[in-house]
Amino acid sequence: MLRSALPLNALRAFEAAARHLNFTRAALELHISQAALSHQIRVLESRLQVVLFHRLARGVALTDEGAALYPMLNESFDRIAATLDRFTDGRYRETLNVGVVGTFAIGWLLPRLAQFGAAHPAIDLRLQTHNNRVDLAGEGLELTIRFGEGDWPGQHSTPVMAVRFAPLCAPALARTLHRPEDLAAHTLLRTYRQDEWSRWCAAAGIAPLDARGPVFDTSLAMAAAATAGAGVALLPVELFQQALDSGQLVRPFDLHIALGRYWLTRLRSRPESPAAQQFRRWLEQRVAQDAAAAD
Repeated sequence: MLRSALPLNALRAFEAAARHLNFTRAALELHISQAALSHQIRVLESRLQVVLFHRLARGVALTDEGAALYPMLNESFDRIAATLDRFTDGRYRETLNVGVVGTFAIGWLLPRLAQFGAAHPAIDLRLQTHNNRVDLAGEGLELTIRFGEGDWPGQHSTPVMAVRFAPLCAPALARTLHRPEDLAAHTLLRTYRQDEWSRWCAAAGIAPLDARGPVFDTSLAMAAAATAGAGVALLPVELFQQALDSGQLVRPFDLHIALGRYWLTRLRSRPESPAAQQFRRWLEQRVAQDAAAAD
């Protein structure tokens, strides 16, 4: 059937009636009379040479043919409505779903969201935080920012930010730390990455410390515990700069190690959308500007 010959009014009348299973409510929604709605449905039934509704004493029920037609029309009208809703203030707005590991979201991205919005007002950014474990396809994400080595199967990874890991703790605890060996007297907070403290000790040239402290699934929770004086946490310095500047956390030793970096990833099976490309470029530029300002 040619698109120019599509019976749009009849299809719209059928979709509303099938959704409500009531001709009166469908007619009210479409601002037409019930007689006009019934006429449009008869036109469609005649065009398709099928019966779409069983007329009941109270309301209507879909026939098998009507039940086969309804889901496709319902989805199509929803998609059209969603697309039209993206036109606001004379421009087309794109939606970009991005998953962000919580530490990066709180420590870097959220303070700069207003800058992204000002630079790209036509993109509706929708953020979903995670603890570094994420399923892009299953969670409907186009992009995700995560920490690691950039070797996730089936994903294209773009390096975003290298970070330095160093021991951070509350000021009172920091006053007892004069050399790395002093850490042995304190609780060492840790995440699921079990070799973090051993790698820092090796860099410091001391024997491995017995890390028996609580294990956290996010650096944010671990930092909160360190701020409360629960122990010393090995944290990415760049993402807790605000806590360091405010004095909530203290860095007792200058020594730091590299444990990985933050990456922007997307599925290789999906092309990069214009909105995703703009977000990636903005992210790269902002990180580069911050690094230049810190030098």
